This record gives sequence, structure tokens and C-alpha cells, in this order.
Amino acid sequence: MKQLYLLFLPLFLFSIILSANAGEERNAMELTSPDFESQGDIPVKYTCDGKDISPALAWSDAPHGTKSFALIVDDPDAPDPANPKMTWVHWILYNLPASSAFLPEDVGEKDLPENTLGGLNDWNRTRYGGPCPPIGAHRYFHKLYALDTVLPDLKKPTKAALESAMKGHVIAQGDRTGRAGGIVQEKTTK
Repeated sequence: MKQLYLLFLPLFLFSIILSANAGEERNAMELTSPDFESQGDIPVKYTCDGKDISPALAWSDAPHGTKSFALIVDDPDAPDPANPKMTWVHWILYNLPASSAFLPEDVGEKDLPENTLGGLNDWNRTRYGGPCPPIGAHRYFHKLYALDTVLPDLKKPTKAALESAMKGHVIAQGDRTGRAGGIVQEKTTK
């Protein structure tokens, strides 16, 4: 009996490791942009010092069971990266259709995929607001969530309200971070 136990214990542990790894792969999506590298500089064109238009975003590897996507773009370094006091929200979209895989550059509210809804950013508007750091170089997190549901109309939710509505429904996430401001801003204008 002990030999049988010793034989099956490694197989059992191996199956647990395999299933854990399969779950990790399923929970990762890729979020890309042709306009800035991950951890790279966001060109001035997409900031308040430029045209203040949204960069193009594309995503892949959404898991089976995705019913919609939500996008949150925020800056955790506000107002000063040396002494951050808040996370500034730049863009909120939700109910992007599961069939969607990209947002073009400079996408306007009327050009969003059908049934996509916007939330209120910290300028109290539903459209994209580009990086506009008052001091220093800031990080801008672009977070895309795959949801197992289509959310009801949340009536222009804040980030907190959207995150609350998404609770228990996020089945995967993709991230892309860019930087802007300070030395970064000067470098990208040349």
C-alpha cells in the first residue's frame, strides 16, 4: 500500500502543477500599442501638450467565456511622482464587445464599438484625457479586463463604481504601461 501511495503522490502533485499553470495562462491577455512600447515613452501627440488624442490599442488571448471588455487608463503618480497623493483617471470604457480586438488611434465616442459605454475620468468627462503631468515623469497604466458578463448601463461610472461592478467577473487582464512628463516629455518632442 505504501508503494502505491508513493507512486501516485508525484502524479497527483504533477497534475496540480499543470492545472495551476493552465489557469495562469488563461488569465493573461496581451495588450499592445503601435504608438508606444511597454514601459516606454508616450509620444507628446497623445498628451495635453500635443493633440490629446488616444493611442491605438490592440489585444489578444482573451479567454473562452469573455462576454465583454473594460478599459481603465490611470496615473498612480499624481500629482508628483516623488510624493504621489492620488491616482488620476484618464479614460474608462466598458462593455466593449467580446468580438472587438482593437481601438484605433483618436477614437471618438461615436466611433467606439457598438454598445461600448464610457465612464467619468478625473476631468469629469467620458472621453480620453491624455497624460498631463504637472511635475516629473509619470507612469500611465492601460488596463484591459476580460469580463464574463455584459454590465448594465452604470450611467457614466467612476473608476471605483466600475471596479465594484466588475468584482467577481474579471476572468483575464492585460496591461501596458507608458511614461510621460519631465525628461521623458522633452525627449519625445525632439
